[in-house]
Amino acid sequence: QVQLMESGGGSVQPGGSLKLSCASSENIFFFNVMGWYRQTPGKERELVASINVGGVTNYGDSVKGRFTISRDGAKKTVYLQMNMLKPEDTAVYYCHARVAARTHWGQGTLVTVSS
Repeated sequence: QVQLMESGGGSVQPGGSLKLSCASSENIFFFNVMGWYRQTPGKERELVASINVGGVTNYGDSVKGRFTISRDGAKKTVYLQMNMLKPEDTAVYYCHARVAARTHWGQGTLVTVSS
């Protein structure tokens, strides 16, 4: 059973930074793609950032230039560095991993951006 454990969420003021971590129970190169999604009440889960096994990254339009996804294979961890945070970035952030047709999710970590 694949387990993904997020950490690093919290409260921050607008303009601030946070770094999320997603620790995997499996070798992260086992997955075709890993990434981060976020969700707010009443809205669908949306892609924030992803990185595939080859290292190609993809970002949602609203976070381009502010967020950076990275990974550490030895630590089996994927990171999301979030800079210049805005109130509209407030959401529960979920780690995601996909291999073939199977998708796995973490339990989520709350990020609140407020003054």
